[in-house]
Amino acid sequence: MYTSRNRIHKDKGLNPLSLKSTDLKSELKDLYINSAVQVDVAGNRKAVVIHIPYRLRKAYRKIHVRLVRELEKKFSGKDVILIATRRIVRPPKKGSAVQRPRTRTLTAVHEAMLEDVVLPAEIVGKRTRYRLDGSKIMKVHCNDLPKEKDILVTNTHT
Repeated sequence: MYTSRNRIHKDKGLNPLSLKSTDLKSELKDLYINSAVQVDVAGNRKAVVIHIPYRLRKAYRKIHVRLVRELEKKFSGKDVILIATRRIVRPPKKGSAVQRPRTRTLTAVHEAMLEDVVLPAEIVGKRTRYRLDGSKIMKVHCNDLPKEKDILVTNTHT
């Protein structure tokens, strides 16, 4: 039988979220992940982006700080980011009576993903700067971000 727990496999049948910390084991028993991707970050650093189901995001937020700390120990030298899997629905066609929910728009999904990236902190301000060559830089100002004060998001595509 194919269940959601069988989506992520690891060597020797271990749980991908298995940790040595005993206080997290009881809270992780009902949680699972959709996927995990390793990405390159500026400055020769690497990050592990873990996609979690949207319905389990509240359960993950309760243990977010402890879980990220333990996973960063496990993946030494890599940042760990938890992002909920959200769906983007294309705009309705002309003459269609069906409207899509605001939470399914491309802008709303990207805003929610940005909030997931800076999760222990809250976004208090954003500035977008458009350059003459067509690139754009968005500066995101956060409060209480443990590692960095501000996050710089660059987009070279128009």
